[in-house]
Amino acid sequence: MSHLHKSFDRRDFLRATAGTTVALAAASVTGAAATSAAAAPSGLSIPKDRIGIQLYSIRDKVSSLGFAVVLAELARIGYKEIEFAGYTQSTSILGRQITLQEIRKLLDDNGLKAVGSHVGIGNFRSNLQGELDAAQILGTPHVGTANAPTNVNTVAGYRAAADEFNVWGAAATARGLKLYQHNHAGEFAFATDQPSVRLYDVFLKNTDPRHVYLELDVYWAYVGQYRWPGFDPAAYVRNQPYRYPLFHMKDGDSNAANANGFDIVEFGAGDLPYEKFIRDIGPRASHVGIWEQDTAPNTLPNPPGSLGAAERSFTALKGLLG
Repeated sequence: MSHLHKSFDRRDFLRATAGTTVALAAASVTGAAATSAAAAPSGLSIPKDRIGIQLYSIRDKVSSLGFAVVLAELARIGYKEIEFAGYTQSTSILGRQITLQEIRKLLDDNGLKAVGSHVGIGNFRSNLQGELDAAQILGTPHVGTANAPTNVNTVAGYRAAADEFNVWGAAATARGLKLYQHNHAGEFAFATDQPSVRLYDVFLKNTDPRHVYLELDVYWAYVGQYRWPGFDPAAYVRNQPYRYPLFHMKDGDSNAANANGFDIVEFGAGDLPYEKFIRDIGPRASHVGIWEQDTAPNTLPNPPGSLGAAERSFTALKGLLG
């Protein structure tokens, strides 16, 4: 056991979560998830043995319990890949801020792999090499941003953003890394100066496929389709499969009262067409499926809160990909 675990052992975790994870696991597979498991398509391009998690989903637990406790619990649940959303935890846990080297040791100790990291786009502008250094210390092959390429929603604005990403991507490639951009819904809107041109298409066309990659957030892509119809999320992956090494497997439940068309819910509790999406993207490349639920810290009861959502969603994802 690492020295980082001294102040937090399994008993600490059980006290924090009130011993509820076993009961939750037994109740985790909803009818929709069970149906997905029974009808899971063959020839999947998302490996079932590499299910990942975006730590933003359980940001409250990282902050309050620390990486040592959280990573050990994620490994117990069965997650294999970790996507970071910052590298900090409460300083009260260690009496100081944890180091990247210590996080890497915790990953190794728990048999986990870093698969990606979300970095503020401004960090790439001001500290590109430092962010690439951090990625290499953690051993992640990908480093990216969840920010929109630009807030200038014109064709020229997105072309300029593509030029910027090409520079950053080439620097990442030189270090043996892949730079990626994670979408929300707004990237699928139409340009304000050319209403027939979709912003995402401008970015995709003008970024160099050798250096700039995409993480498709499936939920937000379907929100984009709902708000600005005329495209198929799966078609982007099918047409350029190797540009999409990572997916955010985020579920949504239809709600006409929500301007986005869907509420964010635990995986398996929604009605996004994941079986069809997985079938339609084809088997030409392998993509890591990463669970994310923006609303997980609000999951009740709390405890277990976001970690309970993480366990139930893992079970449902495993069923879909089984």
